[in-house]
Amino acid sequence: MPYLDLDNARIRYEIDGAANAPVLLLSNSLGTRLEMWAPQMPALLHQFRVLRYDTRGQGESSVPLGEYSLGELGGDVIGLLDRLRLDRVLFCGLSMGGLIGTWLGVHHPDRLHALALCNTGAKIGTTETWKARIDAVHAGGMRQVAPAVIERWFTARYRKLCPEAVAQLHAMLVSTSPAGYVANCAAIRDADLRDRLTEIRVPSLVIAGTHDAATPPDGGRLIAERVAGAKYVELDAAHLSNWEQAGAFTAALLSFLTDGKVSEPARRDAGMLVRRAVLGDTYVDRAQSSATDLNRDFQDLITRYAWGEIWNRPGLTRHTRSLLTIAFMVALNRPDELRLHLRVARNNGVSADDIKELLMHAAVYCGVPAANAAFHLAAEMLAEAEPTNGSIGA
Repeated sequence: MPYLDLDNARIRYEIDGAANAPVLLLSNSLGTRLEMWAPQMPALLHQFRVLRYDTRGQGESSVPLGEYSLGELGGDVIGLLDRLRLDRVLFCGLSMGGLIGTWLGVHHPDRLHALALCNTGAKIGTTETWKARIDAVHAGGMRQVAPAVIERWFTARYRKLCPEAVAQLHAMLVSTSPAGYVANCAAIRDADLRDRLTEIRVPSLVIAGTHDAATPPDGGRLIAERVAGAKYVELDAAHLSNWEQAGAFTAALLSFLTDGKVSEPARRDAGMLVRRAVLGDTYVDRAQSSATDLNRDFQDLITRYAWGEIWNRPGLTRHTRSLLTIAFMVALNRPDELRLHLRVARNNGVSADDIKELLMHAAVYCGVPAANAAFHLAAEMLAEAEPTNGSIGA
């Protein structure tokens, strides 16, 4: 692993991708490391040279003594760019990484082509909440705070459906140096850039999570309102939206960074994230392995446009899209597709009661025979073991 010695900190970093591609710098959240961007990497590498790093006090970077400041964390980014001889970069940060990006937008806009500020705020939490967090770590280490942090990072639905993905992030969290974690807590505690937001003149995207209790959507909307021309996207996720809604997050980020000129390979990889999330790995792997010269291009078309374009649009939740798809299959009398989408609907948070009410509605608008057949299929699908998919979105 490459490292750079900066002022009072040794920073671990990785840079991947074509040497002539635009450089995108990714800054991670409190309690994680550069691997937190794994879901996005395949798609991003089609169009960018991606620079990731471990924030000081986290991952394999050093743990300087004492509390940190936001200026020090932002200064590490500038030092990294200087040492790597990168004049300007695209920047995407989540949570603490987004706060660092906001600081850069205020103090070093000349080093940025664009900013993506995700699941963050110009002021995060209160002095009291950070004091309680710091005290808990001092008392019991990272395992003391891990359960509550994981509950803020992911919705209950995602934790249930994706235990393996959640376990990966839990492992990152509990392996974080307690001293480094506390020092970064102090930097977030003392940071307040709300009155500086109007100074940012860098093209900006703000991504928020509807169910994010750590950095609620109101904080994201405030940034989008005060930063001139900023675009706001809200996803059906909690705090780590780049995992919980990996496809939609990746698609929104790609569209912003490329001004809508997303390459077809990148669109395919973004589509594959949500296709696996909705249909499950087993089904997708079977479809991929059974592709023939006759249908391979069709499979690719579905992945790029049905999943990469339509299912990744942020305007409707996956729950809503799942119900709509079931309704369309009832109306069109497509039993094979209906069977598939009934089987996987629970991956999108669709309950048996949701399906019952949809089919009751369909009885009026699509006809009793259509609804009757759909009820039989639904009973068959709901009687199966509840689907699990440990790598949804991962």
